[in-house]
Amino acid sequence: MVVVIAAEAPVGVALNTAALLGVGLGHHHDQVVGPDTEDAVGNPHTGMCAYPIPVLRASAEQLHDLRTQAAARDDVTVHDMHQIAQRARTYEQMATTLSGTKPDDVEYLGLALFGPRHTVDSLTGALALYR
Repeated sequence: MVVVIAAEAPVGVALNTAALLGVGLGHHHDQVVGPDTEDAVGNPHTGMCAYPIPVLRASAEQLHDLRTQAAARDDVTVHDMHQIAQRARTYEQMATTLSGTKPDDVEYLGLALFGPRHTVDSLTGALALYR
């Protein structure tokens, strides 16, 4: 599992993108979120991600290519965040706009890839950490 953020995205957009991709991962992959826990005096702490998630950066062109390559793999689930979603006021508006947008015209702000580590690493190994 990995998150890849657009290198060109402003910090606020990058953070929002990472958060939304995390929600998608947690929703679609139950095993990603660990069980609730407690601290030493019994205060509850809700479950959080049970695995490390590297956050990488890529250019807009690399994100487009990466999404295409990852989507072609049966063992990888691709979660994406794009400019259409970022600009939309409602989910319905985003869905309507996206349905009329050609795939080559979608501008990705980030991707989350979920699948076997060796497969995800083979797709993202050349990308730098987001710093």
